[in-house]
Amino acid sequence: MEATSKPRVKICCIGSLEEARLAIRSGASAVGLVSEMPSGPGVIAEEEIAWIAAAVPPPVISVLLTSQQDAASIIAQQRRCGVGAIQICDRLSLKSYRELRTALPGIRLIQVIHVGGQESFEEALAVATQVDALLLDSGNQLLAVKELGGTGRVHDWQISRAVREAVDVPVFLAGGLTAENIAQAIKLVEPFAVDVCTGVRTDGKLDEAKLARFFANIARG
Repeated sequence: MEATSKPRVKICCIGSLEEARLAIRSGASAVGLVSEMPSGPGVIAEEEIAWIAAAVPPPVISVLLTSQQDAASIIAQQRRCGVGAIQICDRLSLKSYRELRTALPGIRLIQVIHVGGQESFEEALAVATQVDALLLDSGNQLLAVKELGGTGRVHDWQISRAVREAVDVPVFLAGGLTAENIAQAIKLVEPFAVDVCTGVRTDGKLDEAKLARFFANIARG
């Protein structure tokens, strides 16, 4: 799918209403709210997710990151949290996607693909028809403690480019993005959107100066 020249930006690992407001002021089109994960940064309680999501003004989208792998659990999470989109960080069965569509009409589904080798490309093609968007990240589901995001690592952008060209849904690019590499990443992959967590933080906190540089380098790209 062809991307717009300037990608939208999702700021992830939002930890408070103040961080959400800072991200939105800086230009974010979406904010990521991390529920329970086996590892990685940014996890907050569902009560806090619901509080932040309720305060996010349209057209900005609140996105729940979930590690759940069954539809019933994800549906229950969305109903507790009231978010506008769900970022599915692990693999689901095809049946689960159908159940989510039926139970959550109007809620956008974003499937994370943890980019490794050629198998990541095949996985992306197989799941793209089930969701509203793909998010290409740098995790590893095969570890004893799964990495489902927030690694701060860059993956092979050539694979991400190939996925973006092959699918008919929007593609988000994530994984180790910073102000220093964002222009190069956009030029190579041409994603619909970019997603950043650690690259705009200092000591775990959202850094206004890093946000400003990140957005400025997108604008210059």
